[in-house]
Amino acid sequence: MTFVPRHRKNGKTRVFPAPIPTMQKLDLAIAGMHCAACAARLEKCLNALPGVRASVNFASERALVTLSGAVSPQEVVRAIKAAGFETPSEVLELAISGMHCAACAARVETLLNRLPDVEASVNLANEQARVHWRPGVSATPAEIIAAIEKAGFKAARLDDSIRETVRTEKDAAYRREVRRFWISALLTLPLLAQMPFMLAGGHGMELPRWLQCALATPVQFWIGARFYAGAWSALKNGSANMDVLVALGTSMAWGFSTVVTVMGLRQHVYFEGAAAVITLVLLGKLLEARAKARAASALESLAHLQPRVARVEREGSIEEIAVERLSPGDVFLVRPGETIPVDGEVLDGDSAVDEALLTGESIPVAKSPGAAVFAATLNGTGLLRCRATGVGEQTLLAGIIRLVAEAQGSKAPVQRLTDRISAIFVPTVCGIAFVTFLGWWFTAGDLATALVNAVAVLVIACPCALGLATPTAIMVGAGLGAQAGILIRNAEALERVGKLRVLALDKTGTLTEGRPRVTDILPVEAGGTDWIRAAAALEQGSEHPLARAILALPEARDVPVTTGFRAFPGAGVEGVVKGRRLRLGAPDWACPDLDDTLAARVAALRGQGKTVVALRDTTQESPLGLIAIADALRATTPAALARLAAADVRAIMLTGDNERTAATIAAEAGIREFRAGILPEGKARALRELKTGDAVVGMVGDGVNDAPALAAADVSFAMGAGSDAAIRTADVTLMRNDLNALADALSLSRATMGKIRQNLFFAFLYNVLGIPLAALGYLNPVIAGAAMALSSVSVVSNSLRLRRWRPGA
Repeated sequence: MTFVPRHRKNGKTRVFPAPIPTMQKLDLAIAGMHCAACAARLEKCLNALPGVRASVNFASERALVTLSGAVSPQEVVRAIKAAGFETPSEVLELAISGMHCAACAARVETLLNRLPDVEASVNLANEQARVHWRPGVSATPAEIIAAIEKAGFKAARLDDSIRETVRTEKDAAYRREVRRFWISALLTLPLLAQMPFMLAGGHGMELPRWLQCALATPVQFWIGARFYAGAWSALKNGSANMDVLVALGTSMAWGFSTVVTVMGLRQHVYFEGAAAVITLVLLGKLLEARAKARAASALESLAHLQPRVARVEREGSIEEIAVERLSPGDVFLVRPGETIPVDGEVLDGDSAVDEALLTGESIPVAKSPGAAVFAATLNGTGLLRCRATGVGEQTLLAGIIRLVAEAQGSKAPVQRLTDRISAIFVPTVCGIAFVTFLGWWFTAGDLATALVNAVAVLVIACPCALGLATPTAIMVGAGLGAQAGILIRNAEALERVGKLRVLALDKTGTLTEGRPRVTDILPVEAGGTDWIRAAAALEQGSEHPLARAILALPEARDVPVTTGFRAFPGAGVEGVVKGRRLRLGAPDWACPDLDDTLAARVAALRGQGKTVVALRDTTQESPLGLIAIADALRATTPAALARLAAADVRAIMLTGDNERTAATIAAEAGIREFRAGILPEGKARALRELKTGDAVVGMVGDGVNDAPALAAADVSFAMGAGSDAAIRTADVTLMRNDLNALADALSLSRATMGKIRQNLFFAFLYNVLGIPLAALGYLNPVIAGAAMALSSVSVVSNSLRLRRWRPGA
């Protein structure tokens, strides 16, 4: 043990043991390790840090790190990143109760983002928070929840059981608030009933002041207790919210009136103003809660569509079990008219399945052995026997629900301004109210008038309308998109889609059906079918659509083995088949010296929109044969492109086909611009070239083969997403194999952004006009309270009008 001198006493030096460093252990997930050498390299890098002992496990992709205090956890994370790896963050979804306005949401978001290595987004509309945290480095979920509760709110992790509990608690709270509202209304009504007579000069009809105080006091301190509790919670944490405005304004009116009543002064009292404001604000909150529930109804409807039970084969018999107990590999039966419980593959039976829930397409899809089926879709008239492939959170429906929930909880760039305003809104309004009070008191010399106008300023100001303007519209828009088979990753993508001006389109599978078939087989230097089998041998294992077309030929059976295989991207393939080195691919590459007759035949086929491939023995000049392949244009493509053109979107086709074939397809589709002969990596370069000025450039493809181009685009669309991978990669996933879905996404985005602009205009206009009018004495507190209550309701109701949007509009 090390000893260090501390001080001298009686000429002697006293020594004490050195403090033992506090040891901290981190268990970190590591992404980006591809082999054991990666793990060894990372371990070496970490152990080079002072006071660090690390062990990296390649199999579990985790690092166990012990710190002695010389290095912080954040420095360890930076060292991991510098070594070329990542510590992936995890997502924590929380249900938060107790937020009453945009200032509350802003306060929660601010305190969460102050926690170490935590990024959070709080949505007032659905009362949820989405938190990104790093296990072992960030604050833990328990610490995150504790920080929220310390600020005066309640938080709980969201899962299926919690969602149900939250929903039940919200319903109970709503019913409780409805009862309180009716009690408040009954107590306030006599106070308001006397006002017309008083305005007409009939002061004899005025209720006794002691009775007015008796009616107003329960409203102020029992019904209004929620505002005092919310205000105290905000103030003790160094912020202010709408509750502060309501509590302060009504307390001033009630307190002034009580003093006048107790002291018997000959002044007008404002009990009716204080009670009416609380009653009207409470009514506004009830209407707002009801409207927000309707805005979130699309996601709720998706979550309830999966059946609760499934019929499963167990030891030769059929038994009904809960869907939660199904495992991958279980064999289940779906009777006619039943809903499919989980994702699966058809083993036996033929039927037609209504997949409108997932794709928005009303025409049922034929299912036969080998076809994929999805949870919550509706079986038609046939009996299906299926094997489960995706259960629980692994179903396509669960992926859609996760994506929609993430989109509804995200923030659009346009919301950043309102967030900044909400953060300073309440203190600013309090300052204006104070200036109003002083100004009227000194100029008019009347304390009552100064008080009434200050109360009107406090009451009419409403940060809720600002806070709800954007998220409610996004919630409705994202939900509508999911119902139409349009999955939007987040609010930022939704905003960018509406600004789309240039759209690059892949040909195969986007403009065309994506099912190429061989149309012409032209032997040249070979007879019989051996040369076709040789071509099929070269295409074995390839996932290219043209390869699949050749492999689907009846002649492509019992193909020989290929050795010495080489692929030439964008050109073709080469290999040795039965001792002969063969080339299969574009005629210009496989057979650069075609004679005039064959060249003319190739040109004629290309003129019909067909793709031609040639097979040649490298020891010969002439090809063994030519194969023409065609992929029919989708019937809906021309109409969809016309809709995009009408929306001022410039369409450009990018294809690896030759100029002649590309021109034919473009003419059929109605596309004026195209680029032919582009390799997959060339598409990304073409996208970057299209980005001129401020134009937003989009790319639509299959989500896998076009990954570089999709990544290079400002906004990416993946068509025909039958896989969770496509949902994860694209900004927008179109569940229908139809370009009309993209036109619908554009229409929905522009409609949603239009509603957001309307909401923000109204919210800003309301506050910009209302506060000065109240300060100048033109608004009675009761009128101001009614206006404040209706402002947030009107914003949410305007967002709900978006539900009138329909695909194809």
